[in-house]
Amino acid sequence: MSAPPLTEIADLMPAADALRDIRHHIHRHPELAYEEVETAALVAERLEQWGWQVTRGVGKTGVVGTLRIGDGARSVGIRADMDALPIVEATGLPYASATRGKMHACGHDGHTTMLLGAAQHLARTRNFSGTVHLYFQPAEERGLDSGAQMMIKDGLFERFPCDAVFGMHNHPGAAPGTFLMRRGPFMSAGDTAIITIEGVGGHAARPHLTVDPVVVAASIVMALQTVVARNVDPTQPAVVTVGSMHVGTANNVIANSAQLQLSVRSFSADVRELLKRRIVALAEAQASSYGATAQVEYIEGYPVVVNSDAETDFAAEVARELVGAENVVEQADLLMGSEDFAFMLQQRPGAFVRLGNGVGEDGCMVHNPKYDFNDRNLPIGAAFWARLVERYLAR
Repeated sequence: MSAPPLTEIADLMPAADALRDIRHHIHRHPELAYEEVETAALVAERLEQWGWQVTRGVGKTGVVGTLRIGDGARSVGIRADMDALPIVEATGLPYASATRGKMHACGHDGHTTMLLGAAQHLARTRNFSGTVHLYFQPAEERGLDSGAQMMIKDGLFERFPCDAVFGMHNHPGAAPGTFLMRRGPFMSAGDTAIITIEGVGGHAARPHLTVDPVVVAASIVMALQTVVARNVDPTQPAVVTVGSMHVGTANNVIANSAQLQLSVRSFSADVRELLKRRIVALAEAQASSYGATAQVEYIEGYPVVVNSDAETDFAAEVARELVGAENVVEQADLLMGSEDFAFMLQQRPGAFVRLGNGVGEDGCMVHNPKYDFNDRNLPIGAAFWARLVERYLAR
């Protein structure tokens, strides 16, 4: 008796409308980190309807679905993130966020829905032998004390063990249905530096009696531009971005203090340490030269996303089978964005893949008020996850 055929995209097309409805519902009801109560309930209820064993409250608001078929000894884990961002949506879509100031501006609504689509299909076809764990994770956007860390701390891989773990993120700038992979380092480490400057406030008309933190902050911002340009080896990727500067409340008042918030990205442990050292030294020296002081709080965030070679090659093979070799980029460019899936890859071998979300006007960048996940990807991503499970846990 021949084995049942593996999942194709066409097998998920009848579910496309239902998946779109789920995605639009999640999009309309966004929830921030560790607030994903309604989203988690939706996920858990659907999984239970389809026959999955469900565990709620893993890593606070995380959900794990488990399905065991046959007597296969192998197990695989697949992760999707659920949280939204504190952004005011400007898409004008009929399913736009119903909560002002919260928005699915990174596609986590789509990631969750694609994995739900795979869950329903796998429960129906049961074309594998082994154990599947679906990790629906909270708080990817948090930056520290993230959902991946919290689920791991809550015993994720001891309670729901897997031989390999896989994750996916949409990728504006590539066509829908295009998969991007990369062996080894793929996405950067992401750190935060908060620089607090203390000067001497006073009247704007008497600056000589003050130590103006605005001038100090401006000087630090300009000095920081030399860190990557003149301290980091040009062959090593690195980014230092001053994303926030807060100082003063009135035009005729020189404030006492100012604060800068930095995003720092790197791929090398040595470069990561160099960036920290130079940022601290420059901030303190620049402030001192004006008679002010600077205190730097340096917070190490997500580590580098490092894909295992074998698991990345396997994911690329599954993608080629599904969409054709012409739609798979096997060694994509490094990405300066960060991902807390890196913590899971420190615990288990695996791969993080990207799925094109659109190009040009259809490919709005994530974390943008006009971003929207591309619904064309829902059956594609669901089929990819289902086929990956079938291949990894082949009878």
